[in-house]
Amino acid sequence: MAAPLFGQAGAVLRDLALRSARLRGEFPTVQLTPRRWLNLQEYQSKKIMADHGVTVQRFFVADSANDALEAAQRLKAKEIVLKAQILAGGRGKGIFNSGLKGGVHLTKDPKTVEQLAKQMIGYNLSTKQTPKDGVTVKKVMVAEALDISRETYFAILMDRACNGPVMVGSPQGGVDIEEVAVTSPELIFKEEIDIFEGIKDHQALQMAKNLGFQGPLQQQAADQIKKLYNLFLKIDATQVEVNPFGETPEGQVVCFDAKINFDDNAEFRQKEIFAMDDKSENEPIENEAAKYDLKYIGLDGNIACFVNGAGLAMATCDIISLNGGKPANFLDLGGGVKEAQVYQAFKLLTADPKEQMSTKPSVF
Repeated sequence: MAAPLFGQAGAVLRDLALRSARLRGEFPTVQLTPRRWLNLQEYQSKKIMADHGVTVQRFFVADSANDALEAAQRLKAKEIVLKAQILAGGRGKGIFNSGLKGGVHLTKDPKTVEQLAKQMIGYNLSTKQTPKDGVTVKKVMVAEALDISRETYFAILMDRACNGPVMVGSPQGGVDIEEVAVTSPELIFKEEIDIFEGIKDHQALQMAKNLGFQGPLQQQAADQIKKLYNLFLKIDATQVEVNPFGETPEGQVVCFDAKINFDDNAEFRQKEIFAMDDKSENEPIENEAAKYDLKYIGLDGNIACFVNGAGLAMATCDIISLNGGKPANFLDLGGGVKEAQVYQAFKLLTADPKEQMSTKPSVF
């Protein structure tokens, strides 16, 4: 039976609490934005989920205003939501260089969808998570807008402390789950899954109950939870996070928004998924580093960080920051680095004008 995390002092809650404390600035460390090396757009993730029987909103993808109009007409929905497709978050409050405000719009008129798409496609959208000039929108998602009567949070992730997959859920969804873990830990529930035996019916049903689903919706939510677990295993995911995992006034359980992280080591098994990788929004230097299996993230300082090991790289960035400097990058060569990779890494560092300004790279 699932139990509240505060009673187990589980690793997941400790991780959430630590991340939340860092967000509040309680620890003077360098803030790195986590980045998946496999980047999927929202519509790609939703298609993967739909293909595995998970309930998502009906949607179409368009790369022109005319296609967006046709998609809106084909949906025959009472209300339509139009979403600009970029990898960065904060789209709803973003601004286009066309003058349009917001990358997410609701409307009941298909013609309005066409007009909005004209101001989205081909224009740059700037949010808090994009570069200053924004990111060019090449596609929009035209989806059926559904009312949400209640929002919950649900995730499946690989947890080292449990040596396998763990379900984490909360009846308080649609909000920052890290804050919920700190302010209301009794509303976070955790259930370990035996990876050899798989998820049991009673586990899925208990989690649905913990999330607050009642009546027929409880079984419906449990069925969706089992499908999400099957998806998790089948695509070699390290995390499937659904927020919100909600219910509609019509009595339907829907995965409204999801984030999927993949195991890079399973690329040989998931060629079709990895072929969808969208690197168009990465910095050119990041794509160049990926060619040589180097993990590079550009930062805004001028002291180069050149390390073999992600943990050591983060510690080095912290040391630089704590001593008054600012790291120019996060560059992880990995434990099994070869001479050719070291050569390419130095080429990347010396090609960056910011890092040429530093006195010397920080090499370990």
